[in-house]
Amino acid sequence: MLHFARPAALLACLALFPLSAVADEVTIRTARGDVTLMAGPERIAVLDIAALDTLTALGVTVQGVPDRLYVDYLDPVAAQARPVGTLFEPDLEALAALDPELVIAGGRSSTRIEMLTALAPTIDMTIWKDVMAEGRDRIAAYGLLFGREDRAAAMIAELDAKLAATAAAAQGKGRGLILSVNGPKISAYGRGSRFGWIHDALGLPEARENLDAAVHGDAVSFEFIAETNPDWIFVIDRSAAIGEDSMASDVLDNPLVARTVAAERGQIIYLSSTPAYIAGGGFTSMMTTLGELLTAFSR
Repeated sequence: MLHFARPAALLACLALFPLSAVADEVTIRTARGDVTLMAGPERIAVLDIAALDTLTALGVTVQGVPDRLYVDYLDPVAAQARPVGTLFEPDLEALAALDPELVIAGGRSSTRIEMLTALAPTIDMTIWKDVMAEGRDRIAAYGLLFGREDRAAAMIAELDAKLAATAAAAQGKGRGLILSVNGPKISAYGRGSRFGWIHDALGLPEARENLDAAVHGDAVSFEFIAETNPDWIFVIDRSAAIGEDSMASDVLDNPLVARTVAAERGQIIYLSSTPAYIAGGGFTSMMTTLGELLTAFSR
């Protein structure tokens, strides 16, 4: 278990005030194990969009964020917070000026944890493979850390209800294939991958098993898609997700793709790519994707 030391000023105060006057500590689960922190930090910098997504849904105000959030439903957060770097590279001067009580990193910023820990208490809240389970864990952890357990419990119940409804709607509807389109390149994702939770959490059979669970998926061709012949194709357009021109529908407008069951039945589903790709595992992201899947399976 990691335990972050109190700042020197706080240690000095312990000699003057009884322990009951000092803020409580809480132990929360992170991507690197349990960590003990001071409860209710007020100056917070967040360098992970999934974390920012869930904290915003919990009603937690943050003071530092990446310079670009991509996800439009977080625009109001960006408007009132201070930029403290990018998703990949923190701005240490901006962070020092903010003097945060806690830095929350994860995903793309997780490689900078050691650097950030030297500046302020920092936790790694990466969500990667078991997106639904890890997403629930993060909601519960933030609820405990910020004294919002009731709201966290309500969010988890809402998420579980949406998941149950979507899983029920998916039963018996056939096999799925998850594709990411990045310009002209196509990758497939199966169980155990960053988008594979759609199979795992919904019990949706894979149209092709044993796909490579690499970060960028398993590179595939139009011939692969035709041979696999999925009943459903779920598309994440990476170009659109990062604010570039959408290309996925043009790329998949191909004779080989057109003869799949998915195409013939109108079951090529273009998911909202920015929430899924940028904020995967955040509460609003998960609810958005589940809602789109529920609509597709309920038609």
